[in-house]
Amino acid sequence: MNMRKSIVSVTAVMTLVLLALSTNGIGQAGRFGGPRVVSPEVADDGKVTFRILAARATAVRLGGTDIPGVGSQTTLTKNDDGVWEITLGPIAPGAYRYNFNVDGVSVIDPRNPATSESNMNTWSLVVVPGSDFMDTRDVPHGAVAEVTYYSKSLKRFRRMHVYTPPGYESGEGKYPVFYLLHGASDSDASWTTVGRAGFILDNLIADRKAKPMVVVMPAGHTGPFTFGRPRAAVDPFMEDFQKDIRPYVETHYRVHTDRPHRAIAGLSMGGGQTLNIAVADLEDYGYVGVFSSGIFSLGRRGPQEPSGPTWEEQNKEKLENADLKKGLKLLWFATGKDDFLVETSRATVELFTKHQFDVVYKETDGAHTWINWRSYLAEFAPQLFQ
Repeated sequence: MNMRKSIVSVTAVMTLVLLALSTNGIGQAGRFGGPRVVSPEVADDGKVTFRILAARATAVRLGGTDIPGVGSQTTLTKNDDGVWEITLGPIAPGAYRYNFNVDGVSVIDPRNPATSESNMNTWSLVVVPGSDFMDTRDVPHGAVAEVTYYSKSLKRFRRMHVYTPPGYESGEGKYPVFYLLHGASDSDASWTTVGRAGFILDNLIADRKAKPMVVVMPAGHTGPFTFGRPRAAVDPFMEDFQKDIRPYVETHYRVHTDRPHRAIAGLSMGGGQTLNIAVADLEDYGYVGVFSSGIFSLGRRGPQEPSGPTWEEQNKEKLENADLKKGLKLLWFATGKDDFLVETSRATVELFTKHQFDVVYKETDGAHTWINWRSYLAEFAPQLFQ
């Protein structure tokens, strides 16, 4: 092929690409001509404008479970340039997931590179500044690593996220370790994206409100998740956690391996997993946190758990061991008053209190959302390793 034919071929390909972008209604024109789309746009007063160019679309809606006032979906309005737009707020400071529904198809925001993984899908992410405890501040920052490891118990490669505090890379000492578990709708990336965990820890450490610590955020799902699925005889996540995750962390990171320097907490599904792990090995954990969760078979609505020993009966030996309780420095629960699991939390706290545990329990405003869970982390972390 001669040079002239090559140039013609390249030109033809570029023409086809530009044509596709201009006719599919989703291409965000900008540098290729047409309207320039900025989305999301966060104003100083906390109002947020979401936009998407979809000239041929007949309906566009905004989805976002945690954004106040949105519900499941909110309708956008199209202007003469084919840009759909909606302004919400003022929205309280925080991180929020959202997506667009364009004629029945859910898509992330093509003008926003910030995303947050959930369980089996991805969301666009917008951060509204104005909260001192989770804003990106001019303080020393730690690092969040995406870690791949091989799970011998599950016989496949797995992923977790690990936060190391400022100075970890250049230091030599050991750090306490905090295992932080996500909920049923999330992934191991959720705590550091929509959860802002890295920035929360950076700020707490900089303000001398929390000890420098390594925070391990594993993947709580080991397969497809459905609500109401019967409980397996052997919990595959517990197997992975006890046989693979903890050993990996304790051999690859400079962490203490004694009870006073080990903590665990989780939200929703992760809160239930936290209780299963911590009580089974209560001699290993000095601090336990449960956010918007509890023992799910307590206060359950609908079909009961399969026949067999209850959670309390299964863990009777640990629950009644007075010596183990002495080394448990903190058992902390927090749940929103409007959370659908508030009765489960109350029943769980009652169970532990019955067994003479010193339980800290607080009910806050709000429901089952990241708006609460970020605040719970900011309140729980300063109590660790003191």
